[in-house]
Amino acid sequence: MLHTLLRWLVPAFAATAIAVQAQPLEGPLRIVVGFAPGGSSDRVARIVADKLQAKLGVPVIVDNKTGAGGRLAAQQAKATPAGQNVLMLANPAVMTVAPLVFKDIGYDPERDFVAVSHVNNYEFAVSVGAAIPVRELTHLLAWLRANPGKANFGVPATGSLPHFFALMMGEKAKVDAQVVGYRGSAPLINDLLGGQIAVAVDTFDTVLPQHEAGKIRILAISADKRSPMAPHIPTFKEAGLDLVAIGWNAFFAPATMPKAHVDLLSKAIREVMQDPDTQRKFADQKMAPVVSTQVQTQAMLKAFRAQWAPVVQKSGYQP
Repeated sequence: MLHTLLRWLVPAFAATAIAVQAQPLEGPLRIVVGFAPGGSSDRVARIVADKLQAKLGVPVIVDNKTGAGGRLAAQQAKATPAGQNVLMLANPAVMTVAPLVFKDIGYDPERDFVAVSHVNNYEFAVSVGAAIPVRELTHLLAWLRANPGKANFGVPATGSLPHFFALMMGEKAKVDAQVVGYRGSAPLINDLLGGQIAVAVDTFDTVLPQHEAGKIRILAISADKRSPMAPHIPTFKEAGLDLVAIGWNAFFAPATMPKAHVDLLSKAIREVMQDPDTQRKFADQKMAPVVSTQVQTQAMLKAFRAQWAPVVQKSGYQP
């Protein structure tokens, strides 16, 4: 009798567990982005949101909550009630750099959020204006070493990942890098074009269109291999500087979100990122898509913090 009862109960419990795990989202999904519309993080969020809406069968809304370098969005996402479906698309400035340089950011990246899915990587590039007679990274480094007082690197913002990459690059090259922060990539590139600054460090996807137009010259990128979008540009390692570094965008859920929903969204985003049309849209935006599980995302974040935390702390940077 007991054996018969168990034969009936076990499949019933299993079916119930599967049904709970596969339970669809109820109501809309809001994706919070801490940066303005049109930027790279915003573009990533909108590509994924469009695909998720079709896959999940619920409205998916991108909500740009700008302010405090993305920290305001994280504070708001952290406070999400358990019954609301909210994801945050964040980059290292919000989840790695801010906790190291601000005394009180109003959230704890590891305690208040759950990593859901890593969706794209971006490299850094060092560029010079087209009028600068330097065509190789080794030549630039030789000039900087000979003229240490002119080792000025323009970056799109102080405290940004390009800022700390410029410091990392200076340390590797044994050059005392002086970082000049701008209010965004557009004024930085304008000054690079106009000759007001000789060297710029920014994300590869941002400067590539200007390079392709012949207005600036990218000397090296920070990936571990050449980009298929510009296979003629060497990596830093190929150019003689042993340096590899990337940035990323990833989705995070507030810790209040039920695990079943986190798992469902992680799986859905991974499937969306495998879609050839999604990958084409990323390529059109000069961005590198990533297909990742939740476990792989967590491992990436751990390795990233281990690489960048010493650089940020050693810099002594204060906002």
